[in-house]
Amino acid sequence: MDYSDENSVQFHGDEEVIEVIDLNEIEQNPDDLADEFEDVDFGETEDGDDEQEDWDTDDEMEQEKEQDDSELTFSKHTGSVFCVSLDPATNSLAVTGGEDDKAYVWRVSDGEVLFECTGHKDSVTSVLFSHDSSLVATGDMSGLIKVWKVETKQEVWSFEVGDMEWMEWHPCAPVLLAGMADGNVWMWKIPGGDCKTLQGPGCQSTSGKVLPDGKRAVVGYEDGNVRLWDLKQGNATHVIKGHDGHQGALTCLACNKDGSLVLTGSVDGRAKLINTATGKVLGVFSVDRGKAKASQEDAEETNSVESVGFCNVLPLIAVAYLYGTLAIYDLSSQVLRHKCQHQAGIVKLQWEESSSVVSTCSLDGAVRLWDARSGTMVSEYRGHQAEILDFTLNREASMAVTASGDHQAKVFCLQRPDR
Repeated sequence: MDYSDENSVQFHGDEEVIEVIDLNEIEQNPDDLADEFEDVDFGETEDGDDEQEDWDTDDEMEQEKEQDDSELTFSKHTGSVFCVSLDPATNSLAVTGGEDDKAYVWRVSDGEVLFECTGHKDSVTSVLFSHDSSLVATGDMSGLIKVWKVETKQEVWSFEVGDMEWMEWHPCAPVLLAGMADGNVWMWKIPGGDCKTLQGPGCQSTSGKVLPDGKRAVVGYEDGNVRLWDLKQGNATHVIKGHDGHQGALTCLACNKDGSLVLTGSVDGRAKLINTATGKVLGVFSVDRGKAKASQEDAEETNSVESVGFCNVLPLIAVAYLYGTLAIYDLSSQVLRHKCQHQAGIVKLQWEESSSVVSTCSLDGAVRLWDARSGTMVSEYRGHQAEILDFTLNREASMAVTASGDHQAKVFCLQRPDR
């Protein structure tokens, strides 16, 4: 992709060339200078090409700024929109949470609000529908978690904990899990409120996921350790630590379709492949830092892993990095297949359920679709005027719903030649 017209400063090699003219050395008087400039044609170069082609007019810049590929814009929030979730049963409802301490459940077809999730005291940073779409959970930075029944639009349960880091519904039961800053993971049966706690190591629980069998969960921690938990027994079956663990806080987790493998990502710039039955690390993945927006001050910073995921139809995995690289690896050989470079940091990736296409959202406000077989970009969608902070795809991958720092959520219709 050519981004050259977005840069207004021209560079020669690695250095910007600036010509300095000492006006004291100019001996002509102003009239002489005016006479010389009369003969200069500013409109054309010597070979007749119009130099104005290299400059965006105000109209063109405004048009580029106002480009909006979305089908619908949801504008009820009055602050940054941090999170979005689609109801898994019908994919017709979205829930968004934001900096304005509000969450809304709304229809993606027309943006109509079904109900507002009221009563939060801080930014809503986590929103999720339950496995059957009957319940929606909203959690804020103060640790207040609320659960709402979608059918009646009523709050059915709430609980206040310490600082919450993540929230996750059980894949086949009305059970809600949440990871805390103190390292503990709480697990509640909704709406009864029966509770169990998975005792942490005394440091922040940064990410977690219930495995597809519904019997186990994988949890990552600030100290770089990973624990596999037996949810029924409430004990850790495997602890991945030391050399096998990460050298920094975990940022993301993903599992394959049958839950036999887990991918972990960390601020240490590495992704690790773990066998959930044995707790053994099967592979370590990392790339050299990309070139997206790196300055002298952050030259020593690690290229943090921001998102990971498994392809369902081919033995491929994807790892998204802070400095804008989407890396596609072959799962069996663990060889790097493709590096898909973004202009800015990647926030999240998501594989389509039944193809080799992986989608990304990034800090430059765009959603992009990539063909993992070739490493080429399939399409790009713009419309946000600020960074995208979260996004999700529907089951058919024909629609993306985004949440952005521009106070908006958007619905994009995803078109591909093969469908």
